[in-house]
Amino acid sequence: MDISVIIVNYNTKDLLLACVGSVFSSLDTKPKDGDGGGGSALDVEVWVVDNGSSDGSVAALKKKFPKVKRIENKGNVGFARANNQALVRGAGRYAILLNSDTIVPAGQLDKLVAFMDDNPDVGILGPQLLNKDGSKQNSIANYPTLLTELFNKSLLRRFFPEQFPGKEHDISSPIEVDSVIGACMVVRNKATHDAGLFDDGFFFFFEETDWCRRMRFYGWKVMHHPDINIYHLQGATAKEVNTRARVEYWLSRYGYFKRHASKMDYIMLLFGLIVKLVFNVAGALVVNVFSFFTSKKARGRLFLNLHLLSWHLAGCPALWGLRGRSRGKK
Repeated sequence: MDISVIIVNYNTKDLLLACVGSVFSSLDTKPKDGDGGGGSALDVEVWVVDNGSSDGSVAALKKKFPKVKRIENKGNVGFARANNQALVRGAGRYAILLNSDTIVPAGQLDKLVAFMDDNPDVGILGPQLLNKDGSKQNSIANYPTLLTELFNKSLLRRFFPEQFPGKEHDISSPIEVDSVIGACMVVRNKATHDAGLFDDGFFFFFEETDWCRRMRFYGWKVMHHPDINIYHLQGATAKEVNTRARVEYWLSRYGYFKRHASKMDYIMLLFGLIVKLVFNVAGALVVNVFSFFTSKKARGRLFLNLHLLSWHLAGCPALWGLRGRSRGKK
């Protein structure tokens, strides 16, 4: 088996079906009787891990693609744990992890595999992610530091492209990076055996950065390829639960710092982010007052920042509801 395509789904039925269909189309095949047929030289299996969806995702998948392999969780176990469930079952030399809100253009999976075959020292490869209109998304992530988390990342990428590569500058050839964005990444099976699976203490966010860091620790390269393109309908799942997802992001960020930074850096991060939230609330309040609270976007920004600030004042409790279990302050 060449590749195991792994897609984690949570209440994104239409996106999921489009994503699975694009995988088969990318391999120059036409789905027949629920399977991809044969038109590519690659031997491929597709796994979908459903995290307790209630929108009919599983039934629709069974009907349209009955031969796609499924893992059906009773609840939302998170991105990391769900991927791990398929990673230990997949038979591919490579695992290609896709968000359910991605679309794979023709031939791109073949390009990913060809690059990995030609570069046996690469453990993880990420493509260039594109918006629906073809514009670039940021597809590279630096290791989080006080600088990246307390200052504007876009400005850091714009003014210091060597240290912070990103979409603001043209990248003409594959480059080695700290981490890639987890919406699409191809992972060498041997590298996974060396470095282990995702740390499922991360529920949703930062799990791929932690994993890439571990891959590099074990001597594997992590690379970004600018000429392999995947469309990413960014944040479709997170938008459904915006406030809860944003809290989950902050939980994972603090968890990452606890694992990889000093205690002083963690304290400075916590203090610095609370100060930023206070200024964000004040700024959003001023904007709403001058607009007489008529801007839906401005009101949303104010309520979100107030929610995050109150969450901090409550001691940053672990989030219940978005996940099936509490991770706590690990």
